[in-house]
Amino acid sequence: MASFFRRNKPEDSPQPRRGFTAEELAAAFPSALRDAPARSDDDTAATTGAPSAESTAPRPAPRPPADTAVPVVAPDTPVPTAIPAGAAAPTAAMPEAAAASARAAVPEQATPAAATPAVPPTSPGVDRPASATPLAAVPAAPPAPAVDPASAASPDAFIAAMASRPLPAPAAPGAGGWRERLRGTGFARSLGGLFSGNPRLDDDLLDEIETALLTADVGVTASTALVEGMRKRMKAREFADANALLAALRTELVTMLQPVARPLEIDRNARPFVILTVGVNGVGKTTTIGKLAHRYKSAGHSLMLAAGDTFRAAAVAQLQAWGDRNDVQVIAQGQEADPAAVAFDALQAAKARGTDVLIADTAGRLHTQQGLMAELGKIRRVLAKVDASAPHEVLMVVDGTTGQNAISQLRQFHAAVNVTGLVVTKLDGTAKGGVVFALAREFGIPIRYAGIGERPEDLRVFDAQAFVDALLPESLGSEGPATQ
Repeated sequence: MASFFRRNKPEDSPQPRRGFTAEELAAAFPSALRDAPARSDDDTAATTGAPSAESTAPRPAPRPPADTAVPVVAPDTPVPTAIPAGAAAPTAAMPEAAAASARAAVPEQATPAAATPAVPPTSPGVDRPASATPLAAVPAAPPAPAVDPASAASPDAFIAAMASRPLPAPAAPGAGGWRERLRGTGFARSLGGLFSGNPRLDDDLLDEIETALLTADVGVTASTALVEGMRKRMKAREFADANALLAALRTELVTMLQPVARPLEIDRNARPFVILTVGVNGVGKTTTIGKLAHRYKSAGHSLMLAAGDTFRAAAVAQLQAWGDRNDVQVIAQGQEADPAAVAFDALQAAKARGTDVLIADTAGRLHTQQGLMAELGKIRRVLAKVDASAPHEVLMVVDGTTGQNAISQLRQFHAAVNVTGLVVTKLDGTAKGGVVFALAREFGIPIRYAGIGERPEDLRVFDAQAFVDALLPESLGSEGPATQ
């Protein structure tokens, strides 16, 4: 043991590091060597420092990429042959026999049998070679239609073109128009399918009715209260069959909407009667204003419009197109103007000219943006400086396809500008329609109008009875809504 501690220790001088051969690495890491890519002589030379055989030999010229066109050579053009490495290049004095033997020693490259003649790509400033043949197989692109750059870049021209396009036929007057346009809503489809047969009067039928109301965006509170009230009446044996239940459901829905079905009355003593339209983006405020202008103009009112949506591109031009169509004057200041200043100037002009009705447009804004909501309050205060009672009506436009989000929208707008009336649009599309009941129960704000089509005549005064009859079938076994 003592000899072990007394033995000489190795010196601290650095020892040369020994490398590992390829055989040692292969024996230690067989799997790594099997999975590794093949190592070329250049890589070996770069590692060891020794020149490889390929590095000393002359390399062939790089081949062009696959997508690079190769110039076409005429058939009678002699093709130069390659000379092996180390061989002397033939000169003019070289005998023809020696040159022929040198060419024979070089293997010829295989040529594709049916090679397609390629045409080198052309670029600006580069002429195509005279021997290039055009590709007849590639059809020429059809010429683009001529477009006037001035009209293509002008939003006014686009709005004018959209205003001149033909519109679909208006809905039929009366309850028939409501049935025609609301038959595709989710509310009508679900309840129509539920009562299309002869359902059994039991709790399962009430549960299916509640599910249909919830999926149609009627809301949890309104749906639960409606179904529970009908369940109590069913337990008291007030319904003889499912047909009596359907009649009771129709009555309950009409009763829910009847208090808010109040049309807008224009006060002729307030000149002008100021209507301020608000809403989120894309609900159809400007289009609704154009339809209201058509309605009030047809009723004999003098009218003026204020283009207060100075944020959205072409919004001013769109309102001006509606003004031209209805022969109504539009007060505008252009893009990015202060909307409160536009409303102020329009109200002063309307008072000076004795206009009956002034409708002010505003830019769409999300109800979650507090700064933009405060801007609406500014517009209302500016209008009050000219007329203390203005605006006389704050009309909020609600998209019928929004769903339950419309409740939070109305809550925020009502807190900002005190909404006094609603317009529900786009009920003729894929709207579920139940949001009308949710808004009526939650806020009780009057629903002035409902949009059931594109034409100005399709902006209808909201009718609770016609609306509910368009959503429910007339009786059991009828898939369509009620008829009168």
